[in-house]
Amino acid sequence: MKIALFTETFLPKVDGIVTRLSHTVDHLQRMGDQVLVFSPEGGLSEYRGARICGVPGFPLPLYPELKLALPRPSIRQALEDFQPDLIHIVNPAVLGLGGLYYAKSLEVPLVASYHTHLPKYLEHYGLGMLEGLMWELLKMVHNQAEINLCTSTAMEEALTSHGIERVTVWQRGVDTELFRPELASTEMRSHLSQGNPDAPLLLYVGRLSAEKEIDRIKPILEAIPNARLALVGDGPYRQDLERIFADTTTHFVGYLTGESLGAAFASSDAFIFPSRTETLGLVLLEAMAAGCPVIAANAGGIPDIVTDGVNGYLFDPTDEQGAIVATQRLLANQEERELLRQNARQEAERWGWAAATKQLQGFYRSVLAANSMPSAA
Repeated sequence: MKIALFTETFLPKVDGIVTRLSHTVDHLQRMGDQVLVFSPEGGLSEYRGARICGVPGFPLPLYPELKLALPRPSIRQALEDFQPDLIHIVNPAVLGLGGLYYAKSLEVPLVASYHTHLPKYLEHYGLGMLEGLMWELLKMVHNQAEINLCTSTAMEEALTSHGIERVTVWQRGVDTELFRPELASTEMRSHLSQGNPDAPLLLYVGRLSAEKEIDRIKPILEAIPNARLALVGDGPYRQDLERIFADTTTHFVGYLTGESLGAAFASSDAFIFPSRTETLGLVLLEAMAAGCPVIAANAGGIPDIVTDGVNGYLFDPTDEQGAIVATQRLLANQEERELLRQNARQEAERWGWAAATKQLQGFYRSVLAANSMPSAA
């Protein structure tokens, strides 16, 4: 198959969507398919054998890490040269709308996927009054696709309840070869804890942005005075967080990748994830693959991954005390913590990227088969 992929974010940016897409492109190419990627310009022209067509863009005012890339005539020429069997638009916003337009004008089957819970993000940027409008726009775009993929049963229910049709879950995936418990090291633990490797070590990995609600970790840290917190990642909310956590034992680590990131997970006592806006929470699977027990909000796609008391702890996102109690319980009982580590790794081992990509190929083939059938007279 030839797949043209339109995405609002791709390498070299680092986030959960890019992680999923980069592994997907890699495995599609390995399995004999050809992929052409349209994304905001980032300096790359090729990835794992797939050509990348970088489209110039400008930073999003409220979120400068993201670029809005406007469709341009050169995209049509690239598509006509490539002759895709189908077009897949990921989190369609601006560039994705171009993908939708070209799918219709070139009569190419269209697949869409939903990865970021944009309507819920709005309230964290003072735009909650626009949530209804956002859902109407999403419905208008997604209902043009022949199948809409999402990342959890919770998101499937949310999309369907807001009138989006033909929705199905695209299973999660994680690199269990990169993220593994054996990467735990005293050196990484000392780095994350700023020279205090014997102290309880809490970890957050991801974008430092308002919708991640990282400030909700502060009461947990204050309730466990000898604990240290490492925040791995960067983003538009970093300066605010540095002010919020100024009087705590928090280390702003910046970005980590590859085995360094795997070692950060494996070397920590608990991964704290307070966000209530996750469609999946891929980073949770990475933590679990590395054997790091997870304490997360019982919201969005997270309950699809974390089973409370089995491979991590879930807390009521409206109950600050619940997160504190769960963390104190985890740190106080080493035997239980070790059991959670083992169970977390076992859960992650079920979800390799090859299986997720084979499932995606199945979705693609079903769309192509439906379009090859002669129409009824």
